[in-house]
Amino acid sequence: MNITSETTGDLQILTVHAPRIDAVAAIQFKDTVRELTADQETAVVLDLNQVDFIDSSGLGAIVASMKHLGKDRPLHLAGLTPIVAKVFALTRMERVFRIFSSPMEAVQIDQVKSA
Repeated sequence: MNITSETTGDLQILTVHAPRIDAVAAIQFKDTVRELTADQETAVVLDLNQVDFIDSSGLGAIVASMKHLGKDRPLHLAGLTPIVAKVFALTRMERVFRIFSSPMEAVQIDQVKSA
C-alpha cells in the first residue's frame, strides 16, 4: 500500500494514497504504518483524504496501528471523506480518535498547543 510520511513540527503525517482500506489491503496497511513509524517518537496524523471506502477490516487495521503506537504516541485522523466519516460515526470510533478536517489543521493546533 502506498503511504507517504512527512514530519512537520511534532507530528508525523502519514498520507494514504489508495481509494480503499479493506480486507484485501488491511495487512499491508498495518505493516506499512509500522515500518514508517518505527523510528519516530512523534504523534501521528493519518491523512485519509484519498480514501473513499473503508470496511471493518480497514477500521481494525487503523485501530491496531493506534494500539501499536502505544499511549505515548497518539494516532489522529484527518481528511475523512463523507463515507469514511460515516463509518467512524456509525461505529462510534470518532470518540476514540481525534479527527481533524485536514493535516494542516492538526499541525496548526499542535503549534498552538506547543507555544
